[in-house]
Amino acid sequence: MYKMIRKNTGLLLLTLLLATGAQAQRVTSMRINEVLVINEDNFVDDYGKRNGWVELYNTSAGTVNVGGCFLTDDRNNPKKYPIPKGDVLTRISPRQHVLFWVDGIASHGTFHVNFTFDPDKENYVAFYDSDGKTLVDELVIPAGQKADISYGRKKDGENEWVYFTKVTPSTNNLTLDTNEKIDNFKLNDSRGIGMTITAMSVVFLGLFVLYYIFKQVARLAIAAGKARAQKAGVAGMHEGSSDISGEVLAAISTALYELNEDVHDIERTVLTIQKVKRNYSPWSSKIYSLRENPRK
Repeated sequence: MYKMIRKNTGLLLLTLLLATGAQAQRVTSMRINEVLVINEDNFVDDYGKRNGWVELYNTSAGTVNVGGCFLTDDRNNPKKYPIPKGDVLTRISPRQHVLFWVDGIASHGTFHVNFTFDPDKENYVAFYDSDGKTLVDELVIPAGQKADISYGRKKDGENEWVYFTKVTPSTNNLTLDTNEKIDNFKLNDSRGIGMTITAMSVVFLGLFVLYYIFKQVARLAIAAGKARAQKAGVAGMHEGSSDISGEVLAAISTALYELNEDVHDIERTVLTIQKVKRNYSPWSSKIYSLRENPRK
């Protein structure tokens, strides 16, 4: 009994450790993805204010809850802004983003931190795990940032940092505004002649392929029919009769006719007339006419 309890306790502790480790591993998959220091004519927060912001990105394939973790702009104070727990919006889905407004007014809600950026110098921002000691990601934002131009990873979660004139908070940093194939057609075939020729070629090629397929199917069907006819002996008879002349066919027909004359009764010249007796004749019948002989 004691061994069983000890075994079950060990399994329970192992499960808890694995779950805790998996959770910690998921939290460490978060990355500082994009920042905007000077916001003059850009996106506004839920209070209608324009402030700088920090975007975090979940690089993992699992949902990450950043509630209880920390954001800071001070290397000596990792726990400067504790992200509140219990907010459902702190659960970040796989490959998704979350935005924190750097306005210095934490009372405005979960996603408003208690520090601000200084546009005249370098700015530091870091993201810590819930223990306040494990550094998940940090960034030094270069001085001299321009208004409404963000600084972020060229592609979400990767290491190369670039400036974005098209700011993309809470969405992918790499967005495609053009279609490479369409642009190529516009460049090399502005009048659409090549497109027309290509389309017509495809249509006619399709028709030719269909014609060839149907022709081959018909040929195979005819060949199969001939094979069946030859197997039944019908084809050989038709091929042999095609060599007989018209005179021979006429002689054969005459012989067959004479043969029928000898076998059957000849009744062509026999005429049988029977008198039809009627009990009633209409008023216009000739029996009532004046040509009838008078009775004596």
